Amino acid sequence: MAELAERWGAPYRWLVTLAAMIGTIATILSATIVNVALPQVMGAFGIGQDHAQLISTAFLAAVTGTMLLNGWLVDTFGCRLTYAAAILMFVVGSVISGSAPNEGVLIAGRVLQGAAAGMVQPLGMQIIFQVFPAEKRGSAMGLFAVGVVLAPALGPTLGGVIVDGFGWRAVFFMGVPFALLGLALGLVFMPGPARDGVRRRFDGPGFALLVTALLALLTGLASGQREGWESDRVVMELGLAAVAGVGFVLWELRTDAPMLNPRLFAVRGFACSAAVGLVYGAGLFGSTYLIPLFVQTIQGFSPTRAGLLLMPAGLAMVVVFPIAGRLADRFTPPAPITAGLLLFGVSMWLMSGVGTDTPFWTFAIWILIGRVGFGLAMPSMNAGGLRALPAKWVGQGSGAINFARQFGGAMGVNLLSIHLERRTQFHGQALTATQEGGAATRELLREVERLLAGNGIDEVTRQAMAQDYLGQMIFSQASMLAFRDTFLLVVITCLAALVPVAIMRWGGAK
Repeated sequence: MAELAERWGAPYRWLVTLAAMIGTIATILSATIVNVALPQVMGAFGIGQDHAQLISTAFLAAVTGTMLLNGWLVDTFGCRLTYAAAILMFVVGSVISGSAPNEGVLIAGRVLQGAAAGMVQPLGMQIIFQVFPAEKRGSAMGLFAVGVVLAPALGPTLGGVIVDGFGWRAVFFMGVPFALLGLALGLVFMPGPARDGVRRRFDGPGFALLVTALLALLTGLASGQREGWESDRVVMELGLAAVAGVGFVLWELRTDAPMLNPRLFAVRGFACSAAVGLVYGAGLFGSTYLIPLFVQTIQGFSPTRAGLLLMPAGLAMVVVFPIAGRLADRFTPPAPITAGLLLFGVSMWLMSGVGTDTPFWTFAIWILIGRVGFGLAMPSMNAGGLRALPAKWVGQGSGAINFARQFGGAMGVNLLSIHLERRTQFHGQALTATQEGGAATRELLREVERLLAGNGIDEVTRQAMAQDYLGQMIFSQASMLAFRDTFLLVVITCLAALVPVAIMRWGGAK
């Protein structure tokens, strides 16, 4: 790095930061841009929510798995080779996703995209700490954070425009031009491996156990609704996830070069911050999955309009983050975290009353309230957790908090999708039972048949079409009620996260 800085002079630090930022933006775009395309993907492949949610969770789970590899990759191969390999993997994953003939290939492409994102995202912070002096790191991190936050803020909107203009496949190619530009800059400005220093040993067994646990868990949860929760396949998959998860923890306690040091979670302040991070990830990624799905399937929004709904909230986070960073320096962590969780809880509680006629700007303001809460909580959550650790564990702690947030996101999308499907079935059965022999139902069917008869449709077809129309009405109402229940579940989860915050307060978090 010293040689590169001498060759390029004073602008070098900004050029290498720009290279890292462009690659990070490209990968983060792919995390959120696909959400507005999910209804179209479901229609194209004829799949339900149990498969569609894997398009999001596969990406998040892959990020979770490879994020912990970043330190070893950089120590062994250097920033340049790690970055270039990750970007090329991302491009390949994007091409596979965009040209996928079925949902299985699409999910495989999303895994490649997520694995690349997990390797790229931590690089920006590492680069900034290496090239900027301490007194200028704040400005550099502020600029980097704006770019990183703008990507998910604008991603759904750009995705909506692309889906309406070019079809759902085009959204998977959106990040490719940015990735290739980042690759070109990275090959020029990223440093290679250090010529001296101790190389970190690769934790192969730990990585294998972690990947096995994540894959078996997410596959088992996705199969549960379709195969039955007591089926042999689901029991085997969830059992394998439990065994691999326990094995991972035991191995990480035993090895001298752990990917994720479980001893970090014995520090009360850090464990509480990680618990809040788990809920943070579940709420952020879960709501970003649910909201576009609701407004497109229930309210009939176009993909562009669904993306625009999320944009004010995303832009608000850009404004809130710098303010929240200063609050994190002035107040102990529990205060901003509590305020943030309460704001997000209020936002989700308001959404639990959403209906087919909820106005666009009303919904947008509800979302904005929740995102302001997230913006307030995140800096204090990270800072509070790292302050509780001994200096020698701070680097590992930063990776562990990111791991908790990403794992929470993967689990949040998966579990909320399962809850949504189960509640849709529950409400559908309950509503169907109320239609038997009802005078209003008979009158509706007669009116529909009368209208169809006016178009010359025969009696048998009229009756079938009227029953089908009634079934669609019941399903639509059941889906709306299920979305309300799911938003309410997020509220309950958010309130549960106040328990570790209270423990932080009682423990005298600094």
